[in-house]
Amino acid sequence: MAAPQKTLFDQTRIGQMFLRNRLVRSATWEAMADETGRPTPRLITLYRDLALGGIGLIITGATSIFPDAVQLFGMMKIPDDSYISSYRNLTGAVREAGSPIIMQLAFTGRNGEMCNPADPSAEEIHSIVKAFGDAAFRAEQAGFHGVQIHSAHGFFLSQFLNAKSNLRTDQYGGDLQGRVHLLLEIYREIRARTHPDFSILVKINGSDFDEGDGVWEACQYACIRLAEEGINGIEISGGVSGAPFPPPQISYPESVFRDYAARIAELVKVPVILVGMNRTVSVMETLLNTTGIGYFSLSRPLLRQPDLPDIWRTHPEQGAACTSCDLCREQQETLCPFRE
Repeated sequence: MAAPQKTLFDQTRIGQMFLRNRLVRSATWEAMADETGRPTPRLITLYRDLALGGIGLIITGATSIFPDAVQLFGMMKIPDDSYISSYRNLTGAVREAGSPIIMQLAFTGRNGEMCNPADPSAEEIHSIVKAFGDAAFRAEQAGFHGVQIHSAHGFFLSQFLNAKSNLRTDQYGGDLQGRVHLLLEIYREIRARTHPDFSILVKINGSDFDEGDGVWEACQYACIRLAEEGINGIEISGGVSGAPFPPPQISYPESVFRDYAARIAELVKVPVILVGMNRTVSVMETLLNTTGIGYFSLSRPLLRQPDLPDIWRTHPEQGAACTSCDLCREQQETLCPFRE
């Protein structure tokens, strides 16, 4: 007897998180935190509306782990314990509306300067690892269901996986084991600092689309190792910030990083999430039933239609209204000018 077909609206679990469907809101820079990096009522409303719109899981915008971190305007922070209470209204609103929520943790640099793999000493790297653990502990205390480690899009952790950008000769560079070492250290620190039921995910590039960058090999090795150590989910992305999107090397008009995600799903036994131009139910459900990809994350379509999951539940034939025009990025806050 043939196995039943999977659908986007299957109820599942990632770690201890119950998801009402397989749709994930991917991390999005909203530019709505206040001047200290704390969530504003406007940002809380945005997350609540996403939950009310039926999304299965929410991943916050990238959140800085240091008080002096390089960051985008209006980006969230969680650099010390005073921030814990600032997030409880946010997590409470999302939980009440029916969605689990995890915080994406990110590091780009400090003291106003971007950071690359060559910059920090081994001692400074240890402080970065500890800061990720501290931030994850605070996120748990603030009511988040988990955290996602941001290791994609050419930012600091992502650069360690790239053989062209990571020229270190110590334990954090060189071969695959060295280039993945920092990411594994961060995962272990977070796991040691949080409850066993707290979910830990990673966002990682399948490719930076720079020939000879070694990123795909590092991605596969990192995902296998992280899965062995108990990571709860892996989100596969690609490309670097500021480069054309989707990358010109990609031939698919939607669900563009599908080949990378499908291969990772063959290599690991943990949930794999595909991000990047997910636009139609039919394409996603075909991938769901022909590959090991289990979840699909969205960003820009939810800026225009925060209730898109509920729309798709009753009208799966409708495509997302988002045309990928990127005018959302030209607003003072990251908002779709065509949202009704």
